[in-house]
Amino acid sequence: MIKAVLFDLDGTLYDRDRLAQTLFEQQYREFAPDLAGMSRERFLRDVHEMDEHGHGEKEAGYLRLVRAWRLHDGLAPRLIEHFWATLDALCVPSWHTLDTLRELRERGLKLGVITNGEGARQRRKLASLGLDGWFDAILVAGEEGVRKPDAEIFRRALARLDVAAHESLFVGDHPVADVEGAHRAGLNAVWIFVPYWPPPAVPDPPVIDFVSEILPIVDGEWPIRTRGKPLET
Repeated sequence: MIKAVLFDLDGTLYDRDRLAQTLFEQQYREFAPDLAGMSRERFLRDVHEMDEHGHGEKEAGYLRLVRAWRLHDGLAPRLIEHFWATLDALCVPSWHTLDTLRELRERGLKLGVITNGEGARQRRKLASLGLDGWFDAILVAGEEGVRKPDAEIFRRALARLDVAAHESLFVGDHPVADVEGAHRAGLNAVWIFVPYWPPPAVPDPPVIDFVSEILPIVDGEWPIRTRGKPLET
């Protein structure tokens, strides 16, 4: 019986890839006069590669890009500042997130978030999404001193929710940090499929495309899917 559902934040509770596309388009328009005639296509290609779907280091990454573009180092902190300010402003939950959280609450389940990243920044993000009041436990790696996929951060979350690992689902998009990490800690791991990472090294995890698809899983109906597509029968 599932008593708790825990979530990753970025790429799980909101569409982080769509947000990044909008953010970088805005960034190109705002900084075009400083980019020495660089094409939109090159700028977008380079910043998306640096971003690594949210897993790239922004401070070092922007400085590396500015130098590769042969521009003045002073542009890097301006791009970084714009990135973080714009990201907070653009954070909106995926269309299915609030309905799913509401349904889980109505069923009496406990809810949690485990997210890597810096504490104040991730909590600001939850507030911008309007999700900070939905969870019984929020664990941010920057505050805990341990990050996914280390099993310790999952164990701490279970202790704060007062549930056993086998009574819990963990839902996330990253095959290693989320799925493999939760699986090693004994939780039932669910993978939100993304096309750009290899599948997790976990035996037959449930694979979903949207957070709302966990509702049947909570009821014990485990889908048989691979890489986000139904298996052929």
